Amino acid sequence: MYRYLRNVIFKLDPEVDHHIVEFCLKHFAPLPLVNDFLANQFCYFDECLSQEVLGMRFYNPVGLAAGFDKNATMIEGLALMGFGFIEAGSTTLYPQEGNPKPRIFRFVQEESIQNAMGFNNDGAVKIAERVKKIYPFQIPIAINLGKNKTAEDALKNYEENLKVFKDLGDFYVFNVSSPNTPNLRDLQNESFVKELFSMARSHTDKPLFLKVCPDNVIEQTLKVCESAISGGANGIVATNTTMDYSLLRSPKNIGGISGRALRNKSREAFYEISKAFFGKATLVAVGGIFDGEEAYSRIKMGATLVEVYSAMIFEGPSVCKKINKEIANLLRQDGYNHISEAIGVDIR
Repeated sequence: MYRYLRNVIFKLDPEVDHHIVEFCLKHFAPLPLVNDFLANQFCYFDECLSQEVLGMRFYNPVGLAAGFDKNATMIEGLALMGFGFIEAGSTTLYPQEGNPKPRIFRFVQEESIQNAMGFNNDGAVKIAERVKKIYPFQIPIAINLGKNKTAEDALKNYEENLKVFKDLGDFYVFNVSSPNTPNLRDLQNESFVKELFSMARSHTDKPLFLKVCPDNVIEQTLKVCESAISGGANGIVATNTTMDYSLLRSPKNIGGISGRALRNKSREAFYEISKAFFGKATLVAVGGIFDGEEAYSRIKMGATLVEVYSAMIFEGPSVCKKINKEIANLLRQDGYNHISEAIGVDIR
């Protein structure tokens, strides 16, 4: 049914589609009868998938990556789509409009997206007001923290952003790897990242993560990850979108690519990161994950949690349930009773 509806939906501009989905999830999904219907339709419960990670309870390992719910307007509705956690944002300290439109493009045959959004969001204070109304929530909420485009003091900008959310999120992901803010990826260096996490650790005891890009030389990425961990990071989210435009047949010349085109590149980067840091940090895999087989592959590589984004757009609202059900089946096929037994088996 979604494949049929998708043909209609995709005739509209991607941002128009997103606003329609946002309106429905914000206003209709939380209504009592709709709430029950969506939960029964899309949530999947299996004890073999439930785990405690860094003091947080995840009833399944599949989360929604940052970028979909930038302003934390859809958290209640998205939870009914079956996600084990939701990463809101990226937020910036001050509101910003993002880059000029058009800034997001769908590649249907390649099931990929290219976006140059540029951290468009309502600003930390307004977003925090929304989160405060529902927090603490039934599933963990991560806050993805970005930097304002015009901020000259990057560290101070990140610090003030974090301080707005420090009593609201369950964990925090620092985004220094988006390709859509000028010079942001330059902050993926050992010195800044160590300073960033040392600063963050001085404000909160909650889990902290670094999100990395798949485009840097892997040796440099590993050094940056090591620096983050030594500065107080609990984990790594790998990976953000890629600027390798050779992955698409007719790419635009702006923004980052996500979806199936990113899968192999993201998987390769994640594998190298896991070889270096499995057992030393909590690893979250994201990038081109569309089904349980790929998610399970990343789990065996060392991912405690996985995230999806493009898969929800191309596969529809049932994708989370589908992935979780497939992971559970694959676990049992391999003779495992619980997801914890499979995490990192290809690394250990």
